[in-house]
Amino acid sequence: MSHGAAAGLFPQTSNSPTNDRFVVGFSEEGETAVSMSEIGPYSNYRLTVRLELANKPGMFAQVAALLAEEQANLGAVDLVSATQTRMIRDITFDVQNEEHGEKVLARLNALPDVTVLSASDRIFLLHLGGKIRVGSKVPISTRNVLSMVYTPGVGRVSRAIAKEKSKVYTFTSKGNSVAVVSDGSAVLGLGNLGPEAALPVMEGKVMLFKELAGIDAWPICVSTQEPDAIVRIVQGIAPGFGGINLEDISAPRCFEIEQKLKQSLDIPVMHDDQHGTAVVLLAALTNALRVTGKRLDQVRIVVNGLGAAGTACCRILLAAGAAHVLGCDKEGIILRGEAEQLRACRADLRACLTRDHPTGTLRDALRGADVFIGLSVGNVVTADDLDVMVPDRIVFALANPDPEVPPEVGSAHSAIFATGRSDYPNQINNALAFPGIFRGALDVQASEINEAMKLAAAQAIAHVIPENTLSEDYIIPSVFDKEVVPQVARAVAAAARASGVARRRAKVDEPPLPE
Repeated sequence: MSHGAAAGLFPQTSNSPTNDRFVVGFSEEGETAVSMSEIGPYSNYRLTVRLELANKPGMFAQVAALLAEEQANLGAVDLVSATQTRMIRDITFDVQNEEHGEKVLARLNALPDVTVLSASDRIFLLHLGGKIRVGSKVPISTRNVLSMVYTPGVGRVSRAIAKEKSKVYTFTSKGNSVAVVSDGSAVLGLGNLGPEAALPVMEGKVMLFKELAGIDAWPICVSTQEPDAIVRIVQGIAPGFGGINLEDISAPRCFEIEQKLKQSLDIPVMHDDQHGTAVVLLAALTNALRVTGKRLDQVRIVVNGLGAAGTACCRILLAAGAAHVLGCDKEGIILRGEAEQLRACRADLRACLTRDHPTGTLRDALRGADVFIGLSVGNVVTADDLDVMVPDRIVFALANPDPEVPPEVGSAHSAIFATGRSDYPNQINNALAFPGIFRGALDVQASEINEAMKLAAAQAIAHVIPENTLSEDYIIPSVFDKEVVPQVARAVAAAARASGVARRRAKVDEPPLPE
């Protein structure tokens, strides 16, 4: 009996990735390359395992039987090599989670005459060596080209920019570049994982910038979580960028950091976890109200979870004309008041929060409400809670991965139900907002992203869906809808010009803002 140690779920690395292929070393005998076109259907825990087996009848049947016993879904099976005594196979199968994967690997390795040479998780394969790279617009193929793109020719361009700083937008990449800045203090829904753990998330974010809006974005993960230090770092790198996207920075620090950067920089700054979520939520609610025949200024709205995203959502709802907003957190109802009172302090809504003096529970807030917006934690709302709302209720349960109310329950107890998940209809995804918002801001060299631009973005997203195709299950477009970014960008650019923050002239053929 010969058994090797299971390699675990992390791929072995190779230093020779080429083009769009992720090359993974499985053993000394060879490599396996996985291209983007070979990925197949999504599975969060799909493993590819290289096994060495005795070359005799019934060996692979033992492997298949073990996988069936473990309820691991067997996929591709490939023969890598064979001799008279041994054979090497690659097998691909789905497991339930990482712990289940480790258990299956251990059991495979314990089979007589079976050795696990290596195991690779395809999500790790996609991240192998990082997901982004720098590319040159001009190939440096001759000494003449080198002398123009670098010294001595580049010196003339540098002197021209020194004389007239605005030329940096014309002769460098600044006008199409965004820094995606994180301190790793609030990575996805996973918590404070630090800057290194934030880096693969930021790489994914910059991929979306490039793929959806043609923007060159750069992941900047900083090794401090002190607000003033982060502000100084971003101020220091700002000359090289046309915009700053703050990402995965925990509340309440994110408010202070964004505010100080907006005050000190003359380029757009946006904390996407706040404002991207708020913009898409307003777009979805706009269409949900169109489907149910209600008006924003008449409905009673309850927002649960007043962190970064929840606070920003309250602010944009008030700016859009909402008149009846209640805000809840784990303490209970901590935001209420007359519409004008709340609108007056929406620039810093924290001043209106009464955390020390809650005036009721979440269930109290829901009584008679038209709209529930959850930006908190999973499974805090029951069917009974929803049933105290008005009959044709709108429920947005946006906690991930577990919504505030299970989707099966929420959809059965509401007229319109939305989540932040991609496996249910009506996904509230901030990827619908930030690419177009920054595209529009960069196109007009805006000095900031203001309230008018965010409201315009929300209306543009909402109006991507024609009136006659709206339905309870279709209130928000897909992130793959190619109309989203251009329409949002045009609306944002027009709003920037109308509000006086654009530094570039309007184009003659630019369409007006949607009604």
